[in-house]
Amino acid sequence: MTLSDYFDRFAEGYQPYKGASWCYEDGCIYRGLELLSASTGEARWMAHLHRLADRQIGPDGALLGYEPREYNIDHILSGRALFALHRDTGEDRYLRAADRLFSQLQTHPRLPAGNYWHKQRYPHQVWLDGLYMGLPFQIEYGQVTGQPGLIVDALQQFATALALTSAPGGLFVHGYDDARAQTWADPLTGKSQAVWARAVGWLAMALVDALALLPMDEGNATLRLRLACLLDAIIARQTGTGLWMQVLDAPDLEGNYEETSASAMFAYALLRAARLGLAPGSDTVCLAAAGRRAYDAIRDFKLETGADGIARLGGIVHVAGLGGFEGRYRDGSPGYYLTEPVVFDDAKGVGPLMMAHSEVVIAGEKTGNGLWGRKLS
Repeated sequence: MTLSDYFDRFAEGYQPYKGASWCYEDGCIYRGLELLSASTGEARWMAHLHRLADRQIGPDGALLGYEPREYNIDHILSGRALFALHRDTGEDRYLRAADRLFSQLQTHPRLPAGNYWHKQRYPHQVWLDGLYMGLPFQIEYGQVTGQPGLIVDALQQFATALALTSAPGGLFVHGYDDARAQTWADPLTGKSQAVWARAVGWLAMALVDALALLPMDEGNATLRLRLACLLDAIIARQTGTGLWMQVLDAPDLEGNYEETSASAMFAYALLRAARLGLAPGSDTVCLAAAGRRAYDAIRDFKLETGADGIARLGGIVHVAGLGGFEGRYRDGSPGYYLTEPVVFDDAKGVGPLMMAHSEVVIAGEKTGNGLWGRKLS
């Protein structure tokens, strides 16, 4: 089985993550399929995307199970696929669906500094996850609808969020509480304690995808420099195997482990930033080499073929967050991030691996040579 076969099998058997309701986890797979379609030109990837997404999108653009007044920034992510689906078919329902998502953003609560709350149920908070969920969609929506002010707003939100969550060594903490009401938040800075790898992965992908949509100009020059510094900091923490630790800033923490989804996100961000020249001052050869090394390591160490002959992607932390959730309080300590379940074949790992794979294909991999044709077993 090749990696493309693994993705094909995964997509063929994929079940909606939350009972078919519009959600960000499905959006990770939609984004991966979109990029696989763009990089390979193979019809099967767009066919998978239509089969999975179309059942959630009504003729009038209604989205299955979507409730805008939840003010959940996660719900916006799957909207990235709507633009690709519209380009593929010309059907207006996809743009009407995008309009529905943007309507949420028009009234979505914000900090006084201008950033979207992560969710209504997490008021006054910014999490790095939310930057990926909302801001690249807002930029692309602004381009499609001719509203440049939306792009300016998104770039300002990036700048503010980076300032609010900065950590030593060029990294960023998971979240920020403007109200200082959460016990996970430092009472002086509002910042959470730890540098969670997947949160930084969401951030890296958000910056890369946002900047990839924009021309190089003075309006985003500072953000490109911030991306370059972040990617250099990420490379500095790559392990000997080519992966990254779950708690990124505490490699020696007892129980810490090499986590797959963050490693796939970093691989994608490094490879795409190198290919498009998004990180001025960084050595693009070094970026690409680090991304490729991570990709190779995921293939070699995290894709496991069971006795049934089926390959599964392992080492993915199922979920992590801050504050109250399902009857417990997530305190944001480094040790907390080691208590969450580790699972196989979760969308938050498989989707970014699809994205990283698309970059490998674009870089020139040929069938039967290297990653593109290499068997997993």
